[in-house]
Amino acid sequence: MINVVASIRVRTGKLSDYLAILKANSHAVQKEKGCIAYVPTIDVDSKLPPQVFDKDCVTLLEKWESLEALHAHLGSPHMLAYREKVKDMVESVTFKVLQEVK
Repeated sequence: MINVVASIRVRTGKLSDYLAILKANSHAVQKEKGCIAYVPTIDVDSKLPPQVFDKDCVTLLEKWESLEALHAHLGSPHMLAYREKVKDMVESVTFKVLQEVK
């Protein structure tokens, strides 16, 4: 199983527009072969000392059956269309691809 933690930094003032497009795309992603979970989240200001709160950051928590499923996801038509729609809203994207320790 593959886990992905993707951090998307959205331009100030564009979060609601971005989230609307992301949510609309999420339904197609969740139907993809190999997708176990695809959960968009936003920061909550917890006031906990180690937290770096970012009101303009969206974190996607994903689970995939395999690396092949993840690669297929990234090249799917709805993901290509999504990236085109949000390209002017997104400042940066970073992600970690992780494998569970057994």
